[in-house]
Amino acid sequence: MISHTILVLNAGSSTIKAAVFEDGREVARAASDAVPDHGAALSRVMADLAAQGHAIGSFDAAAHRVVHGGAALNASARITPNVRAQIAECIPLAPLHNPHHLVVIDRIAALAPELPQFASFDTAFHATIPDVATRYALPDIEATQGLRRYGFHGISYAALTGALPRQTGQPLPRRLLAFHLGNGASICAIREGRSVATTMGYSPNAGLTMGTRSGDMDPAAVLELARRLGVDEAEHLLTHKSGLLGLSGESFDMRALQASGTPGAQLAMQHFCYWAARHAGSMIAAMGGLDAIAFTGGIGENAGDIRNDILLKLAWAGDVPAYTVPAQEEAFVAREASNLMEGPEFAA
Repeated sequence: MISHTILVLNAGSSTIKAAVFEDGREVARAASDAVPDHGAALSRVMADLAAQGHAIGSFDAAAHRVVHGGAALNASARITPNVRAQIAECIPLAPLHNPHHLVVIDRIAALAPELPQFASFDTAFHATIPDVATRYALPDIEATQGLRRYGFHGISYAALTGALPRQTGQPLPRRLLAFHLGNGASICAIREGRSVATTMGYSPNAGLTMGTRSGDMDPAAVLELARRLGVDEAEHLLTHKSGLLGLSGESFDMRALQASGTPGAQLAMQHFCYWAARHAGSMIAAMGGLDAIAFTGGIGENAGDIRNDILLKLAWAGDVPAYTVPAQEEAFVAREASNLMEGPEFAA
């Protein structure tokens, strides 16, 4: 239950989204493209919320979605100087996200110095993945420190584990195959409510075919691309010009590809579904079987033909129920902040 008035902020690589939760309900929402910068975008968002009757002084707390908490920040936390420093230390692991989170955190602190701030981490849900699944087969030397699988979309998966039982009226399935499908896409193997494997790794570029990200590639192919283009241009291509966009030559938007009908669009959608199903087999193996499937995210919730194609490719795994669960990331972040405010650490 959200028993406070919470401002939830999600600073992405190119946008800022905000939602206000009051006594368990979402009562306002605002968003802005981060042009020319995230500070200016936040100013527009806050002005929009104020025009809706939600000025900065009306909030009990601000809560942030933070992409990378590293190995140490494995649970939602109040943002103290130490927690802020740890978020900053993770900038090399999430250079497109963590710097923007800090801009927004610092701006809110400047606007309302007494307002408590909290953070929930996309990596935290995956802290339960065993070492054998997070370790790359690399020697333990100084050059390889920090190079491991972290996993992302954890806030989405954590929210899903709470939402699905409320939606079905049944306990959470013991072995749940969860798909978060959107511009970013991943799968999580959830056994007894805990993440035991996921398709994203050191970065959100790993795993499935995505909107503009390549997904998994042979490291030798990545190195060759870096030799041909240079490291920075190769990184840009793999992150911003690949995936559905690169395969189709048209768009990263699944809706546009569904409406297109061109051979490139068809290839992109086939690639997306094939690799989603293929990676799903690995996740099922990590759980030791399968009891249910759940889809969330923009594509997962709205593209029925994509869901059906993936399910058809997984028919070999048996007849299990499949659910569509609306994404509830902002509500989860608000609940986490509200719960922390009720705890003894906050009172102290």
